[in-house]
Amino acid sequence: MRYFDVCFFNFVLLFTKMKDIKKKIIITGSSFLVVIVFIFYLASFVVPKILTTVSKANATTKVSIKNSFIIGEKIMAKADGVEECVVDVFAIDADGKGVAGKQVQLMGLGDNTGVTDNLGKTTFKLNSSVAKQYELTATVNGAALGKTLTVTFR
Repeated sequence: MRYFDVCFFNFVLLFTKMKDIKKKIIITGSSFLVVIVFIFYLASFVVPKILTTVSKANATTKVSIKNSFIIGEKIMAKADGVEECVVDVFAIDADGKGVAGKQVQLMGLGDNTGVTDNLGKTTFKLNSSVAKQYELTATVNGAALGKTLTVTFR
């Protein structure tokens, strides 16, 4: 036996009292530890995921500006007025879930507005006939995200 196992075998719990008959249930330290770890796993990972899956975010949920972000699907395009850069803005709540129905404004290349879908996503397709880099910023319901994205038309 390994030293680790021997140490846990020294730790024994006895449970008694089952009506008039005394029964002893012996749980060794190592199996006790396994039970504790299993309970911790359920409490920390499984139950929160189930609760998150069961409860969906809706339009009345508050947007967390800290968790929300702007990201470019395609950030480089020809400056021909036809080819598009694609930019997504995500409105995310404090639990990391998308928030639907929020007004999003994208600034820096014209005035673009949209409303988030059920994933909290708004997609903007941008084009320009001027070869230039544009620094884009976004607001969700009037609150600035404080993050920028640069798109390039060449």
